[in-house]
Amino acid sequence: MKVLQVCAEIFPLLKTGGLADVCGALPGALVRRGCDVRVLVPAFPAILRGVPDAKPLATGGELPDGGRLLLGTLPGTGVPLYLIDAPALYAREGNPYADEAGQPYIDNHRRFALLGRVGALLADGFDPSWSAQVVHGHDWHAGLAPAYLRAAQLHSGRRQAGSVHTVHNLAFQGTFPLDVLGELGLPADFYQTHGLEFHGQVSFMKAGLHYADRITTVSPTYAREIQGEEQGCGLDGVLRARSGELSGILNAVDDAVWNPAIDELIPARYDGRRLAGKGRCRLALQSSFGLGPQTDRPLFGVVSRLTEQKGFNLILEGLPQLLERGGQLVVLGTGEPGLIAALVQAAKTHPGAIAVKVGYDEELAHRVVAGVDVMMVPSRFEPCGLTQLYGLKYGSLPLVRKVGGLADTVVDSSLENLDDGSATGFVFERFEVDDYVAALRRAFALFKRKGEWQEVQRRAMAQAFDWDAAAAQYIAQYEHIAA
Repeated sequence: MKVLQVCAEIFPLLKTGGLADVCGALPGALVRRGCDVRVLVPAFPAILRGVPDAKPLATGGELPDGGRLLLGTLPGTGVPLYLIDAPALYAREGNPYADEAGQPYIDNHRRFALLGRVGALLADGFDPSWSAQVVHGHDWHAGLAPAYLRAAQLHSGRRQAGSVHTVHNLAFQGTFPLDVLGELGLPADFYQTHGLEFHGQVSFMKAGLHYADRITTVSPTYAREIQGEEQGCGLDGVLRARSGELSGILNAVDDAVWNPAIDELIPARYDGRRLAGKGRCRLALQSSFGLGPQTDRPLFGVVSRLTEQKGFNLILEGLPQLLERGGQLVVLGTGEPGLIAALVQAAKTHPGAIAVKVGYDEELAHRVVAGVDVMMVPSRFEPCGLTQLYGLKYGSLPLVRKVGGLADTVVDSSLENLDDGSATGFVFERFEVDDYVAALRRAFALFKRKGEWQEVQRRAMAQAFDWDAAAAQYIAQYEHIAA
């Protein structure tokens, strides 16, 4: 089956979050299961630099906005990669969605409408040598691809390809003022309640939810949650109406990238049978962040966007309890200025116990995950989360809230779960500081019992979150559409 993945970022070329990791790992897993997969991305500068074999493609027509289509290879995979080379829209360094002040680009509607439009064109002979049977778009950036496919079908009277739309985070919806509608090249009657209209604006996410043949999201629990008012972000009605076409497919870990037994980015390799290397990773991390080399209290870590959604208000409110018990904290990430300022101030006040690195560095992220004892993901909501999966893989026990994919992947170290051998981390339910601190206390208590701690570590590291299994579920969606 010929499948086109459509996305705005992809590891290892360009990454702002977990979306890139997923889009970088899934194509290879699909290929291993027999799919003929290609990927379509904008030719952002970082992506263009990372694909030296990209060459102009002889196409069956001209691209809108004066662009051209290049064809290269996704590094390390052999998967063919289409790049939309439209410098007026994409030749901007840094964050692909916003300027240096963090403000979304005012032409984002044109930039990502083109991504969706080219996705649809590649199902209709735009590349004379290959046409997609299924177009699989990721998040709002590719939300218009199913709409363009539907418009082409209405115009020609024939179906070019099926479509899947995957929601990675419903909170980001790609909403734009009504006056952009004329620039999208879609039929005027697509702007209605059962279409692109969302509270008087145009929503790319809603377009994907409405026009795609199948909808997926990145964990089974999140698929249920987004059909309710609390986490539906105003689109819960659309999702309830399409519940029969909605599935939750849990994200996974790319074992070639995140694996402590072979990871060349960390100071020492280790696995569940030989954990000594993890201790060396811990000492190296403490040294590089200027923390004391203590080993009798847990070292907590965060690799995340620094936002309220990720639970940083809980982390800040719980710092006194963490410090009173002798814990240490390492934070790597960027995000909301107020939270960054509070964390930086805490690090200045407690220089031997708290360290903060503002920004994102892939190598440092690996070193943090390998070096800490506990990975903290106390999110208000979390579609899937990858950090806790990396924590499990590296024996850095996750501390998470029971929500979304966190609920699907981590089992609390309660007495009964320790007794029956199912515990893999620390889980709390209510998004309140008392519940968070109770989970923090369980982490300190278990850390004192070294034998049990290592048992839980080994169990966590044995968890299988495999992309081949996830790929099989996506293929079932594709086959359903084809049938």
